Amino acid sequence: MAATPKSPVEEIGAAAGAVWKMLDKKGPLSIAKLVKAVGRPRDTVMQGVGWLAREDKVQIEEDGRSRVVSLR
Repeated sequence: MAATPKSPVEEIGAAAGAVWKMLDKKGPLSIAKLVKAVGRPRDTVMQGVGWLAREDKVQIEEDGRSRVVSLR
């Protein structure tokens, strides 16, 4: 059984991994659908998306009033 992340950085890293896996499984998702699918707090998911964006692993596009995240 995996240890539960303890530090905020570990939690964000775990969220980034969960985001990556969900986008790999389901394809591009809106932020709202991604947060719901990942099942973690919105702030943590957004920080994970930011982490992946900084590493150039995801693409974020405007779609009307929402944003869609996809893997690069």
